[in-house]
Amino acid sequence: MKAKSSAHYQREFRRRLREQGLVKKEVWILPEHAKQLSVVEKQLRMPGEVSLFSGENNMTQAVERWTTHSLYEELLEVELFASQQASIELIEGVDPSIHIVMKEYGDLPIFLTVSGEQIIVESVLWSVNEVKDINAFNEMVLRTHKYFPLSTISLDRLNHGEDYYHMFGALSASSILPNIVFEIEVLANNVIQATEAYSEHLTISVAAS
Repeated sequence: MKAKSSAHYQREFRRRLREQGLVKKEVWILPEHAKQLSVVEKQLRMPGEVSLFSGENNMTQAVERWTTHSLYEELLEVELFASQQASIELIEGVDPSIHIVMKEYGDLPIFLTVSGEQIIVESVLWSVNEVKDINAFNEMVLRTHKYFPLSTISLDRLNHGEDYYHMFGALSASSILPNIVFEIEVLANNVIQATEAYSEHLTISVAAS
């Protein structure tokens, strides 16, 4: 089955945010603060008062190296999945992977795999056939992808032989669980933001907010 473009999930994401009574606000920040802004934005979507920047810094806490199976078992218990904001499924095979559906982001699919020393979190953006000018687009991506925190863009061939752009993030296989969950959420947000940022280079429609 042909993969859906990220524009589809962009439209679904915006529709669901509007249904929740949320509004879009443009902000201007230094690039190095993008990660903190992602955390703040998620907190500000919750009803009631919020306490910003109150979380403890767990970045240096080490854990044993994850496997795809052990990470799947732990992810089942975290709030993102226990509250059904996202669904999670283990896909068995020679190289098992975790299939995540981010319901808050228009049912955006994300795949997570533990491979050796690293964890890869990725999602499909769009096919090369949906890009107006591939050379111009590739140059634009090379110049701007650094503005999407913790994520980068690659060009990969899927099983049916068609080339697709992907967005992915990588972190250590010994990362603590909150950092892995954060990576998943940041990737989902970056996919939506990238679709909006690069929309003028695409033949697919991205509905206005």
